[in-house]
This record gives sequence, structure tokens and C-alpha cells, in this order.
Amino acid sequence: MKQTYGVPALASIFLPGLGQLIKGQILKALFIWVISGLVGFFLWWTFIVPFLVWAWNVYDAYNDPA
Repeated sequence: MKQTYGVPALASIFLPGLGQLIKGQILKALFIWVISGLVGFFLWWTFIVPFLVWAWNVYDAYNDPA
């Protein structure tokens, strides 16, 4: 059975990258913070692109092994 991570996913819903940080993936968390900041700043008007980055972040926090 594949292990999933509910708490990190829940944390990532509220703060992108926090779930990865909880799982000990520090570089991935920093990468997500930088990418989320840039996408949010430059592409905020599209709404769909920031949402897709956020959704991928939550999915990654839930499924990716630590």
C-alpha cells in the first residue's frame, strides 16, 4: 500500500511548501516558495496558473515520499 501524508498536505493547503518542509524536503520547499512567489506576482491576473501551482503543491505534499 502506498503511503500518503495527510498532515503535510493539509499544511500545504494553507501555506505552499510547508508540507514539504514538514517532510524534511527543505530544498523543494524553498523552490516552491520561490516559484509560488514569482507566479503569484507575475501571473496573478490569470488565476488558473497560480491555482495549478497550488494544486500541484498539495498533491506533491500528499503523495511524494519523504
